[in-house]
Amino acid sequence: MEKGTNKYFANVIAGIKTTFRSLQYKNYRYFFYGQSISLIGTWMQRIATPWLVYKMTGSAYLLGVVGFSGQIPTFLIAPFAGVIVDRFNRYKILVLTQVLAMIQAMVLAFLVLNNSIMVWEIILLNISLGIINAFDMPSRQSLVIDMIDKREDLGNAIALNSSMVSGARILGPSIAGILIAITGEGTCFLLNAISYIFVIVFLLMMKITPRKAKPQNTDVLKGFIEGFKYTFGFMPLRYVIVLLALISFMGMPYTLLMPIFAKNILHGGPHTYGFLMGAAGVGALFGSIYMASRKNVLGMSKIIAIAAATFGVGLVLFSLSHIFLLSIALMLIVGIGFTLQMASSNTHLQTIVDDDKRGRVMSLYAMAFMGTAPFGSYFAGAMASWIGAPYTLLFGGGACIIGAIFFARKLPKIERLIHPIYVKMGIIKETATGMPPATKIIDPPIE
Repeated sequence: MEKGTNKYFANVIAGIKTTFRSLQYKNYRYFFYGQSISLIGTWMQRIATPWLVYKMTGSAYLLGVVGFSGQIPTFLIAPFAGVIVDRFNRYKILVLTQVLAMIQAMVLAFLVLNNSIMVWEIILLNISLGIINAFDMPSRQSLVIDMIDKREDLGNAIALNSSMVSGARILGPSIAGILIAITGEGTCFLLNAISYIFVIVFLLMMKITPRKAKPQNTDVLKGFIEGFKYTFGFMPLRYVIVLLALISFMGMPYTLLMPIFAKNILHGGPHTYGFLMGAAGVGALFGSIYMASRKNVLGMSKIIAIAAATFGVGLVLFSLSHIFLLSIALMLIVGIGFTLQMASSNTHLQTIVDDDKRGRVMSLYAMAFMGTAPFGSYFAGAMASWIGAPYTLLFGGGACIIGAIFFARKLPKIERLIHPIYVKMGIIKETATGMPPATKIIDPPIE
């Protein structure tokens, strides 16, 4: 009995070490600690902003406008920001974006705490944060590979990134719901500004070896076109980006509509809102821990399809619920599906992309993930004011399910195309199955 117990605990410890193995690298450990603190503040601000706007205006349409204003810069700027990230120091760009984001949160906190905030000011500050994020996201995603020594741990590092986002999604909304009820939205913005101090300090403690970048003789526009052709000319990259854009456009605006569900459908207040978003965060944490526990990237494309379908089903069922506890349970499913889809897509892309184009590919990832969201937010706000939030979410969830089915039908061809890349990287061994020899994917053929 004792032997069996010891073996069980040994397996548990081994599983924990596997799940958190990227923390062995000092640079990534500093990054993880700083971001874990800062992201709690980020989610507090994300929760407080739409609640403040809805309290001030009572307008679903203006909720959509505010969401649109914060995300449209990513759509317009991120592809070109990716060229900059590929040419200059990713680390320095990331430090700069954190400083600028802290200043944005300070200004927002000052205006709200002085009771002088106007909707147009929220929109303007959201636009400025969107511009910052357009450079922040590709630099952050691209820098991960420079923080770890073994490339095979890249997928684990990306999954742990998702886990800290998920943890923040649990704590941030819960804390924000309490603070909004007790002190108001301004405290959330102030604490977010303070949280950036931690991430900046930890970033400055890191020692990143500068990359040896290839000479770039083309201008920014030509660099963008090169990255666009590279990404959309190769099917395993193209379909992941397109599905992610669909999920972001049709499904991600559910966060924007949560104040309406909390207040009008479930007849609650900021606590209800915080619990709903916190439940999605718990689900996201489960999903990210599962991703981190995986030992390799094999089967990642299947996870993308399953996760997208799970996310869509969760949204459809949530849109039909009028029961608080059932809605909480469905938010868990939504959080699991969304995080698995996002993290598996990120891992899939970063595993097969060439290093000299990583910034541009990840900028297109940012464009698909965050850049299409403003159109989705605007569309969701307009639809909600016309047909109501439940039917808007029902429609969005259905679209995600259809996208997942279409992607699943392309899986055999996607897996056949990435097989030689995995062989070349040593992820899988070549077998006498008639597979083509490993090749690099620079300038891949149009599929």
